[in-house]
Amino acid sequence: MEDDSAPQNDLPKPHPSILKVIEQKKRIKEKLSGIRHKIGVYSAKGGVGKTTTAVNIAYTLKSMGYKVGLLDADVDCPNVTMFLGMKDTITGDYPLTPIEKDGIKILSTAMFVDDLKRPIIWRGPMIGKMIAEFFENTDWGELDYLIIDISPGTSDAPLSIIQLLDLDGFVLVTTPQRISAVNTMRSGGMARRLSASILGVVENMSDGSGNGGREVAEALGCKFLGSVKADSRFNELSDKGIVPAVEDEDIKKQYVEIVNRIVGG
Repeated sequence: MEDDSAPQNDLPKPHPSILKVIEQKKRIKEKLSGIRHKIGVYSAKGGVGKTTTAVNIAYTLKSMGYKVGLLDADVDCPNVTMFLGMKDTITGDYPLTPIEKDGIKILSTAMFVDDLKRPIIWRGPMIGKMIAEFFENTDWGELDYLIIDISPGTSDAPLSIIQLLDLDGFVLVTTPQRISAVNTMRSGGMARRLSASILGVVENMSDGSGNGGREVAEALGCKFLGSVKADSRFNELSDKGIVPAVEDEDIKKQYVEIVNRIVGG
């Protein structure tokens, strides 16, 4: 008769690739131990104002007295430096050192090329490797918040970030239109399936034509963090590399409300 109390030695062992990811995640957690909060800014598609939201949230946090880092993790289409009027380049020497601007530590793949018009043509594994370098081999130092501008969609970049980081959660960005809201729900659904938290939804370019942000928040059961009104001055300042939340008081007030809801939990 078979002895059920005997130790079971035939349990399946984790695949080596899984163990490798676990070890890498441990190393990254230790490396980023000086960062109190890590927040991803995420959208389903480009063009909804994801990067502008990330930049203005970062600068609003800085204006409130926090130590802030801003990572452009949209590896193959980096835009953060353009929104900040930056032309700085860095070498690939380790550890990577973010460039400080206005008291914020900033890092982007745009800093590795001398021509922003040059395409970065990488397959998924290379993008995943670059993202890992941003965390595992970068000297971020002590920060209250690291704001991460994540590439849109549900492919390698957001998957790698969810896999490697203990994020506080995602801020989702949509526009008022129904189609944008539906796509954003998909992105939020992916985050939920991978057990990532959603801190809330920002409705960008709000003009009263729709209610996309609140629809997304209701569908995902998360906070509606607030809206940013469509404003020609916003685009004018951004195109000049000037941060609207710093330059314009009305725009700043909108972001302060959004950030207070994020920080307040």
